[in-house]
Formats: sequence, C-alpha cells, structure tokens
Amino acid sequence: MGNIITLARDSLTNLVSRMGTGRDKAASSYYAFAPLTDAELLAAYRTAWLPRKIVDIPAFDSVRAWRDWQAEGDIIELIENEENRLNLRGKVFEAKVKARLWGGAAIHIGTGDADLASPLEIERIGKGGVKYLTVLSRRQLNAGELDRDPASEFYGQPKFYTLTAGTTAQVQIHPSRLVICQGNAQPDIDLVDGQLSWGDSVLQSVMDAIKQADGTAANIASLVFEAKIDIIKVPNFMASLANEDYKNKILERYTLANTAKGINGTLLLDKEEEYEQKSASFATLPDVLDRFLQIVSGAADIPATRLLGQAPAGMNATGESDLRNYYDRLSAMQQVEMTPAMHRLDEALIRSALGSRPADLYYEWAPLWGMSEKEKADVFKTKSDAARALAGGNGQSPLLPIDALSEALVNAFVEDGSLPGLEAAIEEFGTLAEQEPSEEDIAAAANQNAAAPPQRKAANDAEPRSLYVRRDVVNVSEIKAWAEGHGIPDLVSDLHVTIVYSRTPIDWIKAGNASEWGPANNGQLLIPPGGPRVVEPLGNMTAVLMFASSQICWRHEEIVRAGASHDFEGYQPHISLTKANVDLAKIEPYRGKIVLGPEVFEEVNDGRQI
Repeated sequence: MGNIITLARDSLTNLVSRMGTGRDKAASSYYAFAPLTDAELLAAYRTAWLPRKIVDIPAFDSVRAWRDWQAEGDIIELIENEENRLNLRGKVFEAKVKARLWGGAAIHIGTGDADLASPLEIERIGKGGVKYLTVLSRRQLNAGELDRDPASEFYGQPKFYTLTAGTTAQVQIHPSRLVICQGNAQPDIDLVDGQLSWGDSVLQSVMDAIKQADGTAANIASLVFEAKIDIIKVPNFMASLANEDYKNKILERYTLANTAKGINGTLLLDKEEEYEQKSASFATLPDVLDRFLQIVSGAADIPATRLLGQAPAGMNATGESDLRNYYDRLSAMQQVEMTPAMHRLDEALIRSALGSRPADLYYEWAPLWGMSEKEKADVFKTKSDAARALAGGNGQSPLLPIDALSEALVNAFVEDGSLPGLEAAIEEFGTLAEQEPSEEDIAAAANQNAAAPPQRKAANDAEPRSLYVRRDVVNVSEIKAWAEGHGIPDLVSDLHVTIVYSRTPIDWIKAGNASEWGPANNGQLLIPPGGPRVVEPLGNMTAVLMFASSQICWRHEEIVRAGASHDFEGYQPHISLTKANVDLAKIEPYRGKIVLGPEVFEEVNDGRQI
C-alpha cells in the first residue's frame, strides 16, 4: 500500500470561489527584493523631482534649526565658531543626504593622526585638535569583519572600514574616528547580503510608488494633446483609398482646411462632408493624481504639504497637524539617531574649541516648529502672567524671591528670543537685583526730605484716590508714518501706553517712582526694535499695537501690589490706534523702536481711552 501524504491548510479555504487554494489569484503575490543599483539611484536623484525631494527634505529639516548649547555666552561663542570653521552643519547635511540616497555615509574626524586604524583618543585632543571633517559615502568605505564580542562597545559593527584612496592605496579606519549615518537601517545584518553594516537607500521602498505617480502624471500630460479631436466624415472614404492620387488629394485637402481654420477659425468643407468634435474630460484626473501623490507622501513619511509645497485644502484638511507630527518625528530622530552617532564628534569638537571639557556643558536640539508672531506674543504674555503670579500679584504673598524670579525670567527671554537685545542690555544696566540708587539719587532724596516741612507728610496729597498711570509716546511721527503706510485711518490724537487704570482708591505715594527701576533718560523708557508685535482689536478699539516689555509689566504689577486694582482681565502693554474699520490681515505690525515719556499720574476719567 502506497504512502498517503495529507496537506493541512491552517487558513480559510473556499472550494467554490477557490479562495485559499492553489487557484486563488492572490496566491501568486509575494514580496521579492530587487535592489536598486547605484546607477538607478543616481539617475532617479538627478532626473526626477520626487526622489530628490524625498532624499533632501528630511536631511535638510533635521539640521535646519540646528541646536542650542547651554553654557556661558563666551563658551557658546567659541563652540559655535569651531562649528563654523569646520562647517559642521553643512557636513552633517551632506552626510545625511548621501546616507539617505546610497544607504550609508560617514563623517571622518580628521585629527592629523598618522595611524587611522587605532582608536581615537578623545581625551588627548587639545585646542584646535580637530583639523577637518570629511564626508565619505558607503561607495567609498568598505566595511570589514564584524565585531562579534558582546562585551565590545562596537558589537555588531565592523572592526574597521577600508577607504580606497586614489587607484591603489587602501587605508583602514577605526570606527571610533567615524560618525556613521544610515539610510533605512537593516533589521538583521546576518540576513542581508552585500554591504554589511550599511542600510538601504530610502528610495528602495518607495520607488514603486514614485514610478506609479510619475507614470500617472505622464499619461495625464499626454492626454492634453488629445483633449480635442476633430472628426470629419467623408463619403466613400474607404472605397477611394485604393487610389494613390486620392490619398494625396485628401491629405492636401485637409492640410489646407486645417491651415484655413488656424488662420481665421473657418473650416472649409464640401457640402456632403460632416464635421464634429470630441473633447476629453479631465474632471476626475486631478483627484487620481492627488491619490498617487498621497501614496508617495505616505511611503516617504513626509506630509504632502511639505513634499509638494502646497497648502492643505478642503474641510478635512490637516496640514498643520501633519507637519507637527512630522517635526515631532524628526525631533525624535535627532535624539535617537543623530545624538548618539555624533557623540564622539561632539566631545572632540568641545575640546578642539575650548581645550578642555566643562562638566556642565550640553546642548539641546532647537525646536523645528516655528511659531507665528501672535503665538510668540501669547507665549510671552503667558510667561509674564505666570511670573507676576509667582511674584505675588493682586495683593498675594510672593511664592519666589523677586530677584531669583527676575534672573530666571531674563534667562528664559534670552533663550527664546522674546526680547531682542535683552542680554546686551542686562550686561550694560545690570539685573533687577543689581539695581541700586546712585549717590546722586541718595543725595537728592536726602535734600528733598530735609527741605520738606514735617507736616507735609500727612498732607492731602497722600489721601487715597483713583489712579490712572500712563506713558505718552515720544516718537509719535514714526508710528504715524507707519500707520499711514498701512492705511490705518483716524489715528487717536494722544498715543500712549496705559500702565494702571484703578478705580479703587490708592495712596499714590505707595505706587513708587519708575526711576527706581533702573537708569532712565529724562524719565523716558526705550522699547528696542523687534520682539513680538501684533495688531489686534481690544475693547472699543478696532486696532491696537501690542508689544512686549518686561519693565512695563513689572511696573504694572508693582503698583497693583501697592493696592491698585486692575479692572481688565490680564495686562498687556499696548498702544491704542483707531476705532475705524481696518483690515487687520493686511497690516504688518510696527517693529521699530518705541520711545515713551515719563509716567503721568491722574485720577480715573471714564471718558479717556486706555
């Protein structure tokens, strides 16, 4: 009796439809790896826009905002100068592009050592020790034997790389002297043929989607030439084609007809001939092409708004959220891939720039998502409100020492760039904790107290009254010129900044003097150019110029702590402009300097515009 072999299928099988059997149409579908050659990759990158953008965009975005070193200003300057000398940012971008295109690349840390096969001793690098940085692709570096020692720092990586120099010379380079960048990493190098330790080109997995999109676009382009077809019916046409003279006459006849039609739009036909036109419809073709481009966008993991350079359209458009997710992924890639890969290079860079390695020196990748001017102003206002709350606003006890809070706030504003020139101003005028009255101020105060009669201390001037404090704008002409240039009509006559508007009575003397907040020029206050500025409606004004000023905010809070009220939710320094109708979308905020005069104390007048 013969052996019987039974084949068991652990899957859904339908003998009627042949699903799951050998006759299933899907049974022949399988994945096969067909590697793209270097010539194909180069041709795609050089001749087609989609492959080039897929390679370049993430590489560029990963270094676009670069990074922020956390240290003293002079140390940061030295490190950034060293980065510029070595063109580090450009070298990383070049390496990322080559890695994404070819599957791998490396940055060689050139220290002038003769023996490149030995490990790089970072601790021995002194000031100026990094001589150059050279980008090498995986086509120039051949990976050697893999390190199989689990205790080795380079486990799973080649023990050395071989660089082919010129036509004959070969140089071995230790992996500690290289910053390795990969395209699409291999899941398991033991299952991959070819170049060990290198990845795949990012175009390998998206090339089919690219070809389909390019093919669809090419077919749509060819249809343009068939958009309109002229059809002419000629009596006895087929029967007459056997005559060669007839062929020549018919070609000459309709060549002349087309020529006449092209000149004056008149088509000359015989009475018995019939003429009609057929037009191709392109109504659904844009949607078809968009679908293919969306597939490319998903395959490349790049939002369509970034890949195609177009704004999202439609009710369900999510361009902003897609971009945020994309930048979040790039930020994670910077932390997970780029930071570890660049660790040795960064350590060598610090020593080359400073001659030593400060223990507290580090960097953070700068945010990739750029905020609008309004978002910057909102963040600034949020930080200022939080600082006022910590300082004990609205009569509450302070939660933090005011000097410590001021130092932290200055550092925050310097780092995020909310107040351009703040760091230089602090160096010139000092911090809040360093503000002390000058000898002239002390002498003047002593003379004033000595000259004043004792009974004046209890005069009616100290009786609590409502309080309105403002600073009038000094450089009115500059702001008026800006307003006229942007079509802002009916500018208010008295441009000013309201500091406090308190209907609650207060002893004005307790409100203090603004001059105690630092050096002043005839009581004037200069708001430097730049920083967050927005033009928005506020109260009964259709347009006000909002700007950032920590000194005005602190002055407002000081008077509030002295007992004044603030009848409006939140406080934001601003200059009221007009009540007339204006198109705010077309107005670019005034970004020049704002010069404010000394503080003016008055009682509250509800008819005044604040």
